[in-house]
Parts: sequence; C-alpha cells; structure tokens
Amino acid sequence: MHIISTTEAASLVRDEDAVLISGSGGGHSVPEALLAAVEARFMSAGEPRNLTSISVVGVGDRAALGASHLAHEGLLRRAITSALVDSPGLVTLAVADKIEAYTFPQGVLSQLMRDMAGGRPGLITKTGLHTFVDPRQQGARQSPRTPAEFVELIELDGEEWLRFKPVPINVAFLRGTTADEDGNITMEQEAVLGEMLAMAQATRRAGGIVIVQVKRMATRNTLPPKQVKIPGILVDFVVVVPDQRQTYATDYDPSYAGELRVPLSEIKPLPFGPRKVIVRRAALELYPGAVCNLGAGISTGLSTVAAEEDLLDKVILTNEQGLIGGAPITGRDSGGAQNFAAMIEQPSQFDFYDGGGLDLAFLSFAEVDAQGNVNISRFGDKIIGVGGFINISQNAKCVIFSGTLTAGGLDIGWEAGQTVIREEGRHKKFVRKLEQVCYNATFARERGQTALYVTERAVFRIGAQGLELIEVAPGVDVERDIFAQMEFRPQVSPDLRTMDARLFRPAPLGIHDEVAARERRFRSARIAQWHAETQR
Repeated sequence: MHIISTTEAASLVRDEDAVLISGSGGGHSVPEALLAAVEARFMSAGEPRNLTSISVVGVGDRAALGASHLAHEGLLRRAITSALVDSPGLVTLAVADKIEAYTFPQGVLSQLMRDMAGGRPGLITKTGLHTFVDPRQQGARQSPRTPAEFVELIELDGEEWLRFKPVPINVAFLRGTTADEDGNITMEQEAVLGEMLAMAQATRRAGGIVIVQVKRMATRNTLPPKQVKIPGILVDFVVVVPDQRQTYATDYDPSYAGELRVPLSEIKPLPFGPRKVIVRRAALELYPGAVCNLGAGISTGLSTVAAEEDLLDKVILTNEQGLIGGAPITGRDSGGAQNFAAMIEQPSQFDFYDGGGLDLAFLSFAEVDAQGNVNISRFGDKIIGVGGFINISQNAKCVIFSGTLTAGGLDIGWEAGQTVIREEGRHKKFVRKLEQVCYNATFARERGQTALYVTERAVFRIGAQGLELIEVAPGVDVERDIFAQMEFRPQVSPDLRTMDARLFRPAPLGIHDEVAARERRFRSARIAQWHAETQR
C-alpha cells in the first residue's frame, strides 16, 4: 500500500477507464476529493478522456459536487448508476445525448458488486421485470445513444428472470475513516457502509486498482480487527484528506455514526402542511413490529411523524443504505439514520428486501396511471432515476405511495379542519400514460401485493378494475377537486369515506396507543401459533 496525494491519484486514471465510485446521495462515504482531482486534471490538461462512471447510488449535492465533477463533454462517455438526480451535470449530458446513461435499480447494482467479486456471470433476479428496466421496454437506458448492453431477459425452469451483466472496472474510488500503515480501512465515522468490501474485491478481480480516501492514518496493528471493512490486501493506494466531511451538509454528527443516541426532542417535527398531512395518513397504516422502508422524497418524513407520535419503539424503520431501526434522516442528509439498532452493508439489506422482508414500504410517486402503475424516474428532460424504488416496491408485502394530487404552484391548506385550495397545481400527476414504468401494478397484484396511493386530499387503492378512490379529505368537492385534476376517472369505492379528521389539525395525532393495540402480523405461521399459545 502507498500513500499518495489526490493529484497522484487522479494521474492513475487513464483514457477509457471505468471508475467505480463509492458512497450515497449527499456525500455519505463519497470520495469527494478524488473526484474533484480528476476534474481538475481534465480542466488543466484535457485528460483523462472517455471515462465510464459507475456508482451504485447517485452521488452529489444536486449542484456541482459528486459525480458532477465528471460531467464534462470529452471527460465522460458513459454513466452507470441508479439515480442521476444528485448529479445534474450528468442529466444535462444525457438529455443532450452526449453520454450513454443507464439507471439500474440500486439493489441490482449493489448486489452485482458481489457477483462480480466472485467472478460470476452477473446478477439473476426478478427485480425490474415489467418495468422500464426490462429490455422489452427501455432496458434502463436514459439517452438515445445508450446501447442495450447490460440487461437481458432469460428463462429458468419456465420462469422469466433478468440477468444483469458485469460492468467494467479499472479503478475504484472508495472511502473510509481511518487507514493503517498496511492499508486496512475502518469506517467508524461514516454514516453508511455501502458495499466497500464488494467493490474492492470486484476491482481486484477485474485487475483494477483500488484507491481509498480516508480522514486519518493509524500505526500498523492498532486498528480493531473487527472494525476493518476493507482489508489491506485489497488496497493499492490511500489518500489522506484531514478535512473530510461526514456528508456534504454535515461535518460530523456522532449520532449518524451510531456513536450516541439523541433524545427524540432533537428530531425536529415536520411543519404542518400538505406533506405532513400525507405522511400522517401513511402512518395510519403502521402496526406493531412492522418492518418498514422509507424511500426518498416525501416519505422520509414518516420517521419524524413516528418520533413525534412516540412510535419508534413500536415499528422498525429501515432504509436501503443498510440502517435498521431508529429514525431515518430527512432533508439533505437523507440516507443515514439516528438511533438505529444496526448498520449493515447495503447488498445484505437488499437481500432482505428482495426476499420479502418488508411488511410496509413508504414510497413517493410522481405520476400514476389508471392501472396504478407508477413513474418516478423520468419526465421529458428531467431524469431522476430509480434508486432503490424498484427493489422495494416490487418485493414489499404492502406499498404506500405518497404525493400531492397536483404539482407546480399548489397552495392548499386547512381551516377549521376543512380543505381550502387557494391555488391548484399546474401539473396533473394522475395521467393517462407514463413515460417510464417503475412500478407495474398488475405484476405486483399477481404476486399478492397490496398498494395504497395517499395524497393530501384523497386516498386510492388498486381495485378489481384499476385505481379506486376510497377516501376524501373534509371539504373536498370530488368532481371539482379530484376528478377534474386527473387525466382519467378512477373507480369509486361503494364504501367511500372521509379521511381521519385528526390529519388536518396541527396537533399530534395521538395514535401511539391506537397503533400499539393493533394485532401484530407474524411472518411465520409457527411463530404466530407459539404466540397464541403463550397468550392463553
């Protein structure tokens, strides 16, 4: 192992190289200094050229950091990731058809790292079937020049599967907290673990070089062996960046690293408004012991509602980055968590998700069609990507999709518990046709899944003939405020009811005892039988 500078690290990247980048979202375990050094070299010397960037999660600050450092014509040829929204520079190049761009499911890319590390022929999974990732649709491609290269439909034992092929790797840019003189890497201050070990192993298997950015150095044989996440045998070079931040927004928060737990009073509640109304209605689906995922966007607010309602000890909230229990973080640091019970590596979290481990998934929606299919990935020139959405939505037992009924200037409030729409949104979100299918409602229903669609003024479910209206907010005119704001007319439940009045008042719902009293749903019939016998 050799200690080198960021400039020396950037010089190791050659033309046409595929660069594997660790980390998640807004700076969690992202080797920011290494990416900045590659950009600086290109701007001064015009090299390296025609790189491929690979990141399991979209990385960046939604401005100029992260993968956006590589967003220069000539520097980048191809981007492979699960989300582009954090790196708008990549979106600009993809929309202009100046790079090849793929957005694969986050869990697929995460698990693929392990398959590549073991020299296997890719990842075989049902995740992505009947969505835009399926090669019968768009094959996860986000620019016209992108070839249909990395995913194929196969049949095994009479069933359809997708095979995601190995991606190229020449250089890995990874991150930890501490390195010792032998290159062993620990991650004690990191907010997520990601798939550092698998990435390093996959790079070594491909004959590439592994460069790890760390905050500090330690003497040989002084790191606790069980804390080493990347063994030195896999590390070629270490770059020390003493001012390395935990995330882009936070220098260091010990609760993000599990060093301490914070009082619930420090978890700031959401201000009363449409988002809080939506998240509260979603929270009414909680029950004791439910293992839940909180996706990106509006649904991250459920953790603050659970804290406000003192429910964090009644349910298990998780996120795809590997955090289990506690309160997933909202805002710029989303992806981490506080007061969590465990932090595991991301591929293992997706194993659990894909295996049906989630009881409830709380996800956002951007567009919904009459069949209940959902798009969160692309809208014309706006490319978001899918993140972990497909893994989660396809495999959870029940999915609660959340979002406002319309978007773009929506001004809605509640006076004395009655809905007042001061300005309707300019854009309809319940549409006739989706640009990309990220959730296939028919496929989900065939697999026994249930789904709700929660907005600030109406709640829908999948009925026998597609989307069905089951609840409306008090004061809402169904024809004017709901149907007229949709591009199709949903079915109406014969049991149409008014949404819970508590949702529309600023005070807490007071649902702790209500949730705690609900019947626990056991995932094993044998355990349910044992529990029933012990309660006699």
